[in-house]
Amino acid sequence: MRQLRVLSYNIQAGIYTRRYSEYLTKSWKHLLPHRERLDNLNRIAHLVRGFDLVGLQEVDAGSLRSAFVDQIEYLARLGHFPYWYRQVNRNLGKFAQHSNGLLSRLRPLRVLEYRLPGLPGRGAVLAELPTSDGKILGICIVHLALGRRARRHQLRYIEQLTAVYPYLILMGDFNCDSRSPTLQALVRKTQLQGLDGKLRTFPSWRPKRSLDHILISSNLRILEHQVIDYPLSDHLPISITLALPEGVFIP
Repeated sequence: MRQLRVLSYNIQAGIYTRRYSEYLTKSWKHLLPHRERLDNLNRIAHLVRGFDLVGLQEVDAGSLRSAFVDQIEYLARLGHFPYWYRQVNRNLGKFAQHSNGLLSRLRPLRVLEYRLPGLPGRGAVLAELPTSDGKILGICIVHLALGRRARRHQLRYIEQLTAVYPYLILMGDFNCDSRSPTLQALVRKTQLQGLDGKLRTFPSWRPKRSLDHILISSNLRILEHQVIDYPLSDHLPISITLALPEGVFIP
């Protein structure tokens, strides 16, 4: 494969939020199961089928609120992904299993997980894919903190973590838009491409902020980069189609 279709989506545990007031009026959905959640997951599964790599944030790994359905495994099975991985970042037992997730049609050499600096509950998933030139493509999925200071430490940590990869895809919910000085500094230093303030993903019902990003190393080529109008969360999904350098492919 010389081209990859990549998607990043904060699915809010399958909760479709339509307006700010629902954070209060529908807050019970974060604690208890409801019929709409499974319908939303089925529609998300339909979307992700068209991609090779999918990074998920705010997924539930199987608790009361998800009717004890591991949402990552569920999406992998319905989306026909042979490889999937979950990272539970905030384990509240039977009440909630806040997680990041990876869905892949390509077999990773290995998948690693890291706890990000700051208060517990934030993490990064790092998968490695082999390339035909003997190098490694790193795929890093993150969900960063709400606080500016914590995000600054987390971005510096991620920069160090991913510096070893000649090819890199960094994606997720960064909780900061393209105007963030820390995020801009990361892009300048690493020469990552794809930071675009026009790709607004939040809130899904009236997108004003670019909180979700897919950044790729400068030796990869962007063929298409877009936000998908698929409002089944409080975020919209963001996608990128990229090409590896001439003569390089994933076996």
